[in-house]
Amino acid sequence: MNDTIRMSKQRRWAESKAHSSWQIFKIMAEFVDGFEALAKLGPCISIFGSARTQPGNAHYELSVEIAQRVAEEGFGIISGGGPGIMEAANKGAQLGGGKSVGLNIELPFEQHANPYIDRDANLHFEYFFVRKVMFTKYSQGFVMMPGGFGTMDEFFEVATLIQTGKMSQVPLILVDSTYWGGLLEWMKETMLRQHTYISPHNLDLLKIADSAEEVVDHLLDFYSKHSLQPNF
Repeated sequence: MNDTIRMSKQRRWAESKAHSSWQIFKIMAEFVDGFEALAKLGPCISIFGSARTQPGNAHYELSVEIAQRVAEEGFGIISGGGPGIMEAANKGAQLGGGKSVGLNIELPFEQHANPYIDRDANLHFEYFFVRKVMFTKYSQGFVMMPGGFGTMDEFFEVATLIQTGKMSQVPLILVDSTYWGGLLEWMKETMLRQHTYISPHNLDLLKIADSAEEVVDHLLDFYSKHSLQPNF
């Protein structure tokens, strides 16, 4: 490597470090804006699931029904703000007369705000990790609809935070036993019995539901024994 190339690389590295330092202020601003907006809301339930699920799909329509029933019980609904299951969740929130919140993320593809988010509750994030803090701090329960990598990331993030005591225990409900059943069986047989990577009581965190009524029952049963409060 000649001196010119070496100096060019060093200059670019120095510029990159300087940019990283200023980036801290953008991250702080996202945290402040998110905390100020969400702290004004009452108790909310987050609904996660695929952005690719279309209206008319059974999971889409079930998400609308779940969100509506949950909203009718006095909870607001938080979604990722985009299409698919997120749109269904916000649609159901409005049908149920509840607060409809969208935590949008800037992506180079597929993400755009759906039309069912309340105007004063449509937040935009650049950083996934800031957005996930907002979900986990201000949600009093999590409904996991079928989805892909993003849904799995959110599911295991919440499960890990509860398992390690970094957030309060809240309902974590997996909807559609045929979709989640294989994963749960693998967790029981491989993670638990073969390798003891988890404890038996860790699986007690997870509830299965196949209908909106079952989701509501899980939520109401939990909060008949626990108080509503921010998670950390």
